[in-house]
Amino acid sequence: MAECLNTIVCTFEPTSPRITAYDIHEWIQQFIRIPEHTVSMIQIDGIKRQVFIKLIDNAYMQALLRETNGQAEYKHHNRVLSIVNIAIAGMGNKRVSITNLPL
Repeated sequence: MAECLNTIVCTFEPTSPRITAYDIHEWIQQFIRIPEHTVSMIQIDGIKRQVFIKLIDNAYMQALLRETNGQAEYKHHNRVLSIVNIAIAGMGNKRVSITNLPL
């Protein structure tokens, strides 16, 4: 299991139109303005509408969060504007249901 160190997650609105991998790469370069040499990995979760961006250093991650204030915009080809939430990736809280547990 990979660790989420120095990783941010960009969460697109669930009602937004689907975005291609090429469009996501262009958006990261042009609008988020993450230098290419600072990106270690990009992972796209199309079902959850999330993009994970692993950076090489914690300083780049913190600077990105400060510059964007945790939000960015994405303009789709059909002129629909989506709000993208940017946060530090992590496990978060999980709700687990346990049934039929013996005493």
